[in-house]
Amino acid sequence: MRPLHSFIALAVAVIWGVNFVVIEIGLQHFPPLLFAALRFTLVALPAVFLVPRPAIPARWIIAVGLFLGAGQFGLLFTAMHLGMPAGLSSLVLQAQVIFTLGIAAVALGERPGRRQVLGVAVASAGILVIAMGRGSQVPLFPLLLAIGAAASWGVANVCIRRAQAPGGLGLLVWSSLVPPLPLLALSAVIEGQDRIATAFTTFHPGSVAALAYVVVLSTFVGFGAWNALMRRYPTSTVAPFTLLVPIVGMAAARVWLGEIPSAGELLGGAIVLVGLATLATRTRTRAAAAPIPAPETPHDQPV
Repeated sequence: MRPLHSFIALAVAVIWGVNFVVIEIGLQHFPPLLFAALRFTLVALPAVFLVPRPAIPARWIIAVGLFLGAGQFGLLFTAMHLGMPAGLSSLVLQAQVIFTLGIAAVALGERPGRRQVLGVAVASAGILVIAMGRGSQVPLFPLLLAIGAAASWGVANVCIRRAQAPGGLGLLVWSSLVPPLPLLALSAVIEGQDRIATAFTTFHPGSVAALAYVVVLSTFVGFGAWNALMRRYPTSTVAPFTLLVPIVGMAAARVWLGEIPSAGELLGGAIVLVGLATLATRTRTRAAAAPIPAPETPHDQPV
């Protein structure tokens, strides 16, 4: 990966790490499914009228929208609402690296190199060390929801790579049309009309600022850059950069939410950084990835 693109990937990891604290602030006012629906509604509108639809089949746009929007964030926001701490959520979600590499190996024929395997193994060991020190403090159901969010993100990563959209922004905006309707329907059924009405009829500056952050920085900047990198490089090259997210997430949670990391978390964070350093030194090794099939002709009708 070129140095500039490596820097962009690291910047996205920082934005996403801080994002977990921001989500926690937003959930103090918005119910989780409604919060996720608002996020993608504001990403899609009015941008969908300004950004051309990517020249890929509609099914890939729908798949990315369902797995990245409704799946990942619907599950993640609900897990955090039910008691998953922000710092630990940033950690558990990085299981997406394992899901991404596994699914990409099966669906795309991508095979990570030995240094990549070593780097991911070391970083994953660091995540395991952190989880062993915190996992017992969290109820099982929210933890399972967070793991489900990681699996959904892994599927979305592979769909993005397989779709080969010509630009990250177009796929981001058009796929964001998909999650609001199912999320709003689930919000009406699960969270209830009273909670939805309260969220819209009361004003909380911190939560409004949190919504702005997740729309502009986390989604437009973060996922716009991420989608472009996933299109340009093999999945196994891009996905491991998110292993830095829990380091930033736990540090941000310590500063703003008072979450104090244990000795195990600090040790695990150091191990994660060693794994990332191993990945970052892979500059002259040829990626062992099978060629991606050519993009299919998109359907004529819009999503």
